[in-house]
Amino acid sequence: MIKGVNHRVIEVMDSGCEYFERVIFFVKPEYSALSEGTLRDRARAVAGNTSAPPPSKISQARLMTAGALLAAAGLGAAIAFTLQFFLK
Repeated sequence: MIKGVNHRVIEVMDSGCEYFERVIFFVKPEYSALSEGTLRDRARAVAGNTSAPPPSKISQARLMTAGALLAAAGLGAAIAFTLQFFLK
């Protein structure tokens, strides 16, 4: 939800990135007096610098969780084997 109604918005339809269809920029109030051409040129330049999104932190967290679970399972198996060996 956007609060307020006094925002200038610049929409770039061709982002130059295969992942994004369009980019919407909200102009800071202190720069709203600049000409529309200047704002559009700057918005296109910023949108043109987009590339592939960074790797998801969620997938990295899942890998860490899976590694911790595997380590815990291995440790549990080692403890069970050791106990079984000594209790016979």
